Amino acid sequence: MGGDDARLRAVVSLAQAMAAAHTPRGCWRAAALGACEALGGDFAALSVWERGRGRLRVLVNAGERAEGEEEFPDEETYPVHQFPEITEFLHERWAGGGEPDAWVETAEGPVEQEPADGGREAGVAGAHGYGHGYCHQRVAALRRRGRGCCVVAPIVLHGRAWGELYVARPVGEPVFGRADADFATVLAAVVAAGISQTERLEEVRKLAFTDPLTGLANRRAVDMRLDEAVERHRVDGSVVSLVVCDLNGLKWVNDTHGHAVGDRLLERFGSVLSRCGAMLPGALSARLGGDEFCLLALGPGADEVVAVATELCGRAAELEFGNGVACGIASTGDPIGPVVSARRLFRLADAAQYRAKAARSLKPVVAGRDGEVIRLADSPPKSAHDRRRLRGNSP
Repeated sequence: MGGDDARLRAVVSLAQAMAAAHTPRGCWRAAALGACEALGGDFAALSVWERGRGRLRVLVNAGERAEGEEEFPDEETYPVHQFPEITEFLHERWAGGGEPDAWVETAEGPVEQEPADGGREAGVAGAHGYGHGYCHQRVAALRRRGRGCCVVAPIVLHGRAWGELYVARPVGEPVFGRADADFATVLAAVVAAGISQTERLEEVRKLAFTDPLTGLANRRAVDMRLDEAVERHRVDGSVVSLVVCDLNGLKWVNDTHGHAVGDRLLERFGSVLSRCGAMLPGALSARLGGDEFCLLALGPGADEVVAVATELCGRAAELEFGNGVACGIASTGDPIGPVVSARRLFRLADAAQYRAKAARSLKPVVAGRDGEVIRLADSPPKSAHDRRRLRGNSP
């Protein structure tokens, strides 16, 4: 009974630790450490099956890591054909409506274990229980890293193979038994629930910073990134550039062809913006709202940003039902005076965009290169009905 109580506490502790994690990495680490402690191991890893790339990718290595094992490896991967139980046996097992069991492997090769179900042979190969041979790649890995045995538990998420939980013990420690494998299966289910919750939270976070129509970043994301970029500029002089675009004629498209066509125009321009933004390393493409978009770049020079914005204007003019864009640019790489706040850069880009709109310019207007932009940004609107709604300049 004492052992059962301890394992129940371990399950609760694992679930609580994963729930308390605030990031995917924190969740993965909590899962690996919790399972490691619950099973009396000294090392644990969590891996995900990347179907499109045909590989198991290690997300986290926790506990006593061997030489060369990183806690959060960038590219520790294993081709799934080396692990047939992941791609073959699991699919067959799940197709029959069952849940995959964990199994034990050792550095010494197959060993006899206590039968799992009143007669079924349950050696290490038998611990697989479904006709697959011993995994020699795992045996080699155990020996190479000084580990004596491991228990591997498949993780099922939304009815599909997601990955695996792996817990190991060092040479000289007792080999995992059938009861440990059964307990690992329970822990894998707890881990799956925790990962599912984390993925849902990440999706919510993503939606909070994403425009639902175009898939671009939204105004909230721009505000955060621009504040960080301006602070970077203040610290080390990095060039910050902001391109603000107003999609011409959207109201006419909505009134004439319907809002569905207008939405398609917004989506297509969003794709063009994303494509052009990719020419600037690390640039953020965003929809600010309505027919207004922006491109934020940190690092590239002002001339490089102007060249990309010029191409953006050309591509936008070719969109079906479109009438081009009015594009304004403000960059700390141009003579625009001190930029100590994100609002200042936004006001300058807005003013440049307004100049482009008023002049029906086919090319971007650039603050500091057009003598009127800075004056326009610094002057208050003439009336409450003034077209200029420059950020930071209330009517």
